[in-house]
Amino acid sequence: MFKKISDRFYFGNGAGDYTIPLVRLDVMPEKTPDELKYLYDFSVVDNGLDYIGHPDAILLKDGSILDVYPSAHGKGAIRSRISRDGGLTYTDSIRNQPKSWETSRETPTVYRLEFSDGTPDKILLTSGNPNWHDGKGTIGGFNFSLSDDEGKTWSEFELVFSKSDKVTVIPTVVMASLTRLKENGKFVDKWMGFFHDASFVNYKTILSFVDGKPVWSDPEPYFSAHRRIEKKANMCEVEVIRSDKGQGDELCLIARCNNKRYNSIISFSKDEGKTWSKPRFVPSALNGERHKADYTSDGRLFITFRSIERSKQKVIDFSAEKMKNWFSEGWVAWVGTYDDLKNGKEGQYRIKLAHTYLKNQTEPALSANADTGYCGNVVLPDDTIVTSTYGAFGEKNADGSYKTYVVSKIIKLSDIDKLVK
Repeated sequence: MFKKISDRFYFGNGAGDYTIPLVRLDVMPEKTPDELKYLYDFSVVDNGLDYIGHPDAILLKDGSILDVYPSAHGKGAIRSRISRDGGLTYTDSIRNQPKSWETSRETPTVYRLEFSDGTPDKILLTSGNPNWHDGKGTIGGFNFSLSDDEGKTWSEFELVFSKSDKVTVIPTVVMASLTRLKENGKFVDKWMGFFHDASFVNYKTILSFVDGKPVWSDPEPYFSAHRRIEKKANMCEVEVIRSDKGQGDELCLIARCNNKRYNSIISFSKDEGKTWSKPRFVPSALNGERHKADYTSDGRLFITFRSIERSKQKVIDFSAEKMKNWFSEGWVAWVGTYDDLKNGKEGQYRIKLAHTYLKNQTEPALSANADTGYCGNVVLPDDTIVTSTYGAFGEKNADGSYKTYVVSKIIKLSDIDKLVK
């Protein structure tokens, strides 16, 4: 399975083209019906700097959408925007953000915590302290803030597992995924978080509350049984999906393979993440980085990611940068079912959500800028999906280079189905 191949080309190990339809929303065809034209638009969340990246998002109980993101590539003061009209416009920010958020050194992630004992929901924001090799070093560990009032106010950062603690980790992208756990078939007030370090060791830590105070279990490697492929593929930034529309007893893990020599890894757990099945490679239709998944009410999965295309012929035909072994279609989404994931099927279709421009491009093309993804996705009660990401969407800086900023797109799968037909 892991046979050594040429150091120059890496088109094996799951590589190939996908065969399901690709719906392109980066160019609107002539005679598009008026009711479908919205699919080709996007809203600007924040373009206030030359470079803004890596958003995450959460749906608030009043129907608002909160986006958070760093002020630069993966690090920098946390910024926020709020949409109160379903993703059409983003006009507000969190008032009086914690002062400690200004020192964030990672991509922030946000999650809703629901409690079985009637305790009001909390919203969790996390940010890691990786070593960026920028001369500043790192204190290690990760920071977290909590909100008890639907994001209106937040606690200052609390640091755990730093170099001053008995247990130390130096993580990247915490929490890439956060999954509520079950015990004896019922949900409990524990959440399993996932992250990795610079050696691509993947860790889990479990969040619980004791007398109302947050407690994180000591991080421990969870993929050690499969360390060979974890290391060879530089496995990282996993998304974990629970079966049966988020209510089932099986977990599915999809991981980025950072060295691009392999397709993304998929593995399953039937014991709440204690053990994981022998990993395999996803079909090329799902290959990419930083997968983020959400269910719609009909049971379908909408999974966004940064496209990584490893088909040898497609690289030859479409790569604008003439990379040796991969190129990107940019910001894409996959639509399919949990059964597709379980059985290695390609899924229903893919969507190119908008074009991210490469340096010399002046119009949308299949090949796109790979500096995108890391999406914040929410599903509204009527199944409308609002997905946000960052990238070079056409606006330019004073020097003529493309500005990198955060945008949001509104989608209804029922309308995408019409385009596919």
